[in-house]
Amino acid sequence: MTEEPTQSGPNLNADPQPELPQNWLANFLPMFVGQVLSLLGSSLVQFALVWYVTKQTGDAAVLATGTTAALIPNILFGPFVGALIDRWNRKRVMMIADSVVALATAVLALLFAFGLIQIWHIYAVLFTRSMAEIFQRPAKSASVSLMVPKDQLTRLGGINQAAQGVIDTFSPALGAVLIEILPIQGILAIDFVTAAIAVLLLLFFVRVPQPKSVCQAMVTPKSLLRDVKQGFQYIFGWHGLLILIIMASLMNMFFAPVGSLLPLLVTEFFARAAQDLAWLQVAMGAGAIAGGILLGVWGGFRRKMINILIGIAGFSLGVLVLGIVPQNGYWLAVAAFGGVGLMGAITNGSLGPLLQIKVPPEVQGRVFTVLSSMCLGMMPVGLFLSAPIAKKFGIQAAYLAAGIAGLLMTLFALLDKRVMTLEDQRPGRTEEK
Repeated sequence: MTEEPTQSGPNLNADPQPELPQNWLANFLPMFVGQVLSLLGSSLVQFALVWYVTKQTGDAAVLATGTTAALIPNILFGPFVGALIDRWNRKRVMMIADSVVALATAVLALLFAFGLIQIWHIYAVLFTRSMAEIFQRPAKSASVSLMVPKDQLTRLGGINQAAQGVIDTFSPALGAVLIEILPIQGILAIDFVTAAIAVLLLLFFVRVPQPKSVCQAMVTPKSLLRDVKQGFQYIFGWHGLLILIIMASLMNMFFAPVGSLLPLLVTEFFARAAQDLAWLQVAMGAGAIAGGILLGVWGGFRRKMINILIGIAGFSLGVLVLGIVPQNGYWLAVAAFGGVGLMGAITNGSLGPLLQIKVPPEVQGRVFTVLSSMCLGMMPVGLFLSAPIAKKFGIQAAYLAAGIAGLLMTLFALLDKRVMTLEDQRPGRTEEK
């Protein structure tokens, strides 16, 4: 056991990227492939479970409870998980998290196979998978900055967004085909296999560097609370970073209704059928793929804040079009939704690399989990607020309000020096270099 560090907080002057493994691409690629496969498996499981619950109950409240079970761990435990990630071996964290997902899925598959399944079993597994994922995702994000050259992080962000777009676009169709030819436990078995592959690739083919200042001492409640406190002090002490996190959270609040109200927009406003809803979703997925490929090939502007603000403005304009398009303008809405996907990929593909470059590795776990907790925590708020707006003023009013809010946030950021000079600031400081 090593002794506790004597420093009072993260080393704000630490090099965000002290050293890279030799042949970084060959080292990183197996982890990337494994995580994409695991993401595909998780997407198929989500489709299969939603299909099963819908078919068995037809109750929206049951579906909402399942969604809540998956959100609660992210909202409540994120900052504490981040502190643990910054202390523990990140490769080991990712392997254990993927293993927990695989085992939870295997248990659920067995319950289905033996006819013992109950709805609460699904809730329990969704909660368990979510707990594992809040360790896995930030551990991966915090590791990437030590595995990939800084000048390649934005391109990688674009590739990640393109891969996510492909999965979001095609996994529902694949899930629908598999539902017809496999029992649900067969689909769950696919997720078990993909998670197992991700673990094996990490174990045998990937070297994940650790920040030099990581403490390996036993975690105590006192040390954990101190680390969480230091993480919040770091974020609140850097005003530009704090504003960026608040902006991302507000974006999630304002734009959460965009997807949830889409079926009503299609059926009640455009008076169209289910296949027309599918076209909108395909357009968004295609836009995300295009935006990810564009960012992956081009790499974006040198200043990532420019990429982020262009993305937010374009995303907001696309949503604004949905708020003003006439009833006979369905195909204009399809084009606008494609633009939303494209600009969303540029925004998200640039935000992660910006944080990976500017935030020191020893505090990245806490920063990423605080960002995730705040963003996910604001989504139910947005859904709650949008319902009365849509009911009183019409469905389009919710889209109109979200689009205007996004444009106002873009304007605020452009006029705020603390945001626009974020990339010129030292970590943990608001003044310029």
